[in-house]
Amino acid sequence: MAAPVTAHNSYSSNDLSHLARTECSKSESPLEDENFTDDVVELVRKEIGGDLKSLKKVSGLLEKLTLENKQLEEQVLTVSSSVPLRVSAALSTAEESRVKLESLLEKERVLSNTLQQHLQGAQVWADGIGQVLGQLDTLERHMKYLQCLARIEELSDSIQQYLMTNSMWDAVGAIDRMASLDMGLRESGCSHLQAFLRETLRFWHKILKDKLASDFEEVLTQFHWPFISPPTQTLSPPANAQELNSQLELLVSQLLSLQTSWTFSLTETPSRPGQSQTPPLSLPIQIMLLPLSKRFRYHFTGNRQTNNLSKPEWYLTQVLIWMGNSSNFMDEKIQPVLDRAGAKVNARVELCRGLLTLAQEKLAQDAPRLLYDDALFCHLVDEVLQFEKELRGTHSYPRTYPGVLHILLEETVFQKWLSVERKMAVEKVDAMLSAEGAWSSQYKDITDMDELKAPDCAETFMTLLLVITERYRSLPCPRAQLSFLALQKELVDDFRIRLTQVMKEESRQPLSPRYCAILNAANYISTVLSDWGDNVFFLQLQQAAVSVGEEILGPLGATETGRLASLEGSLFEALLALLERLRGDMLGRLLDAVMRDVKEKAQPYCKDRWISLPSQNDQATMSLSSSACPMMLCLRDHLLQLQQMLCLPLFQTFWQGLAERLDNFIYEDLILYNHFNEGGVAQLQYDMTRNLFPLFGHYCKRPENFFKHVKEACIILTLKVGPALLLCDMLKQSEEDEGILNHQQPSPESALNELGVYKLAPSDVQILLNLRSAWLKQ
Repeated sequence: MAAPVTAHNSYSSNDLSHLARTECSKSESPLEDENFTDDVVELVRKEIGGDLKSLKKVSGLLEKLTLENKQLEEQVLTVSSSVPLRVSAALSTAEESRVKLESLLEKERVLSNTLQQHLQGAQVWADGIGQVLGQLDTLERHMKYLQCLARIEELSDSIQQYLMTNSMWDAVGAIDRMASLDMGLRESGCSHLQAFLRETLRFWHKILKDKLASDFEEVLTQFHWPFISPPTQTLSPPANAQELNSQLELLVSQLLSLQTSWTFSLTETPSRPGQSQTPPLSLPIQIMLLPLSKRFRYHFTGNRQTNNLSKPEWYLTQVLIWMGNSSNFMDEKIQPVLDRAGAKVNARVELCRGLLTLAQEKLAQDAPRLLYDDALFCHLVDEVLQFEKELRGTHSYPRTYPGVLHILLEETVFQKWLSVERKMAVEKVDAMLSAEGAWSSQYKDITDMDELKAPDCAETFMTLLLVITERYRSLPCPRAQLSFLALQKELVDDFRIRLTQVMKEESRQPLSPRYCAILNAANYISTVLSDWGDNVFFLQLQQAAVSVGEEILGPLGATETGRLASLEGSLFEALLALLERLRGDMLGRLLDAVMRDVKEKAQPYCKDRWISLPSQNDQATMSLSSSACPMMLCLRDHLLQLQQMLCLPLFQTFWQGLAERLDNFIYEDLILYNHFNEGGVAQLQYDMTRNLFPLFGHYCKRPENFFKHVKEACIILTLKVGPALLLCDMLKQSEEDEGILNHQQPSPESALNELGVYKLAPSDVQILLNLRSAWLKQ
């Protein structure tokens, strides 16, 4: 019984394997069919597994899969049968839409044709209506034109009626309404109507202004206007002072009301270069200026003796006098009236503006006539600058309003001014350099005032530059100020060249007072220019030079422009560099001359027999070497002489340079050139520390710090025998072990530092130790 069951199980297993192989053999598709076969095999293994007892599940699995397959087939049949129905419904809807669209298009064509026919028929009516509307528009414009004319005639009649009844306020109101009508017509194209209205407005404006001006002048006359001479306190006020004040206030108010936005100024002046646009003068001030203007033109025009080209101060002074005489009346009488009328103007400033107009017109006429006479032109410029200074200072004229300096900024006048300044400056420089006391200081006998020891020529030259600065400081145009700055820099460079030429003539005697005076002059100019570089005025010019300076000062370059903009450099940087070069060259020549003299006097001292001098123990007292006396005396005399002739900064630079050169000379030509015994070393140290160093001790606290070679050489030479031998052995050992690191042995530099030697190198110390070899071997 067991055999059949086994056989059946074997058959079933083989059948499953055959089924899997059959499914695999039927799969001829690519990767996705292989995946499907794997899924089937995995399903069989999952549901049945490898246990033969689980084969009873095959029938249930088969039924389940058959049922699922049937359900899927039914769904496919349902979908396939419903799809054609939806497609046919969509096609039917599209067909209906197409039919409706064709119907609508047909209706649109019919309606368009009907509308076109209607428009063609209505065009005739439209053309007729357009002609009628055009005629109506023309009639309307004609009516408005006539209405404007009627309005003008009405206002004119009103003004005439008001004038006849002396209703001045009503007349002023009618003038204002007529001016408003003119403002409204400005955008229209009715040029003839505008011209007629303006002529009418001008006509009535003049009549009303003349009437008010006449009344205003009568009132002013009773106040003794104009004040030709200074007003006196002895004049008693008029009996009807209160009535006059009321009339004054009424007339000023009416005149201010008459001055509408469309007003006619009595004193219109064309704008000039450098002159800002200013509002017109108020009408009361214009009327007050009339008698002063008549007097000015009477005296300073035509063939009057007071109209003299060589005397511009006459009319400029007269204008200032009138300003001063009238200031109290303007402040006490006119200003309160203007304030109550709501006029935001300063009466005194307004009067100054009007009087300045007279001076400006006169200057504009006279300045071109003086271009060919340098003396008269210079006099004119001086008077104009003085007038501007007094105007801004004494009379407190605001800087926001132009004065008279813009007259000097017109191109031809300004170029003439520059050329005359250059010519006069060059002539003064020639005169000051050829003067007898050009190279002596006027403060030489006053110690406190002669720190820089500047010669007269240098001080006079810088005073000349300062005067030029004060002349152009108040100019309202930065370009003009930069032009004068360029002139100053040109003059400084010319003076530097002249100093160089004189210096070359004196270079054969660099210790002469004149040579030192030239050096002091270069230092003085450099010091003053450095101070100017930090001055607020020149810093402002520096900022202006960044934006407009290239047109006047030439191309600056990106680096220089950046330095000027950041205030790192100064406008005088290039000149300071040239002056520093001159100063350095002259100091070098001076040091060369002194060192030649010192070296000549030091030759016997350098050739002393230092190796055979007696020991210090053999001498009762140490004294200066006799051979060193000429050198020390020479040094002392030169130091005292140059301290008197050079200014303090230059002398400090000089003696420090001399100490450096002398240090190198003694070290190289004396110490390294000789061998020393104990007595020679002691004598050398005594000469240096007790005689040479104290010579420079008058100018600093520790003069030995300026003789580092000599000081350190004396330290090495005066070492005792034991320390000297140890130091020599260490230096030799260090030289042999060069390149080998040895942290236990101190470096030669640290050993020398412990002895106080910082300047000399180990190799130099070895040379010095060898100079005392005669007694090192003992």
